[in-house]
Amino acid sequence: MSQIAVYTGSFDPITLGHLNVIERSCKMFDTLVVGIGINVDKKSLFTPEERKNLVSRVTSQWDNVQVETFDGLAVDFVKQQHSRIMVRGVRPLTDIAGEFTMMMANRQLAPAIETVFLMADEEFAHVSSSLIKQIAQFSDDEMLARFVPQEIIADLRSKMGA
Repeated sequence: MSQIAVYTGSFDPITLGHLNVIERSCKMFDTLVVGIGINVDKKSLFTPEERKNLVSRVTSQWDNVQVETFDGLAVDFVKQQHSRIMVRGVRPLTDIAGEFTMMMANRQLAPAIETVFLMADEEFAHVSSSLIKQIAQFSDDEMLARFVPQEIIADLRSKMGA
């Protein structure tokens, strides 16, 4: 039986930290589904379909990575993918408390689903989508490429008018 893992997030936009977690996860599992969550209460820079396109472009090198969008609870999406493994990327200190709370709630909602935490490699541990939105307008492409995949810089600049 193949092992399917699901990595959920907003990926608005996808960062090198996200990509690092994806690359490492797809080596650990037979299939990795990247689930792009749709939160109608959150103002997103990119639409769900745009995010799906961006993530698909930068993960196309891995045959075992699939990209999907979902709304609702992440644990329900994991079950829909016939998986029992949810991958969560964490940054040092900043994410641990919130992720731990979410994991405990998920265990109440779906006890069969296990959460696997992966910390992005050291050089990406400080990178977040929020940080990207703050610095994009003040950074040149070379600087921005330290935080996001080169392939999405033009999309990011176009969307932000930067």
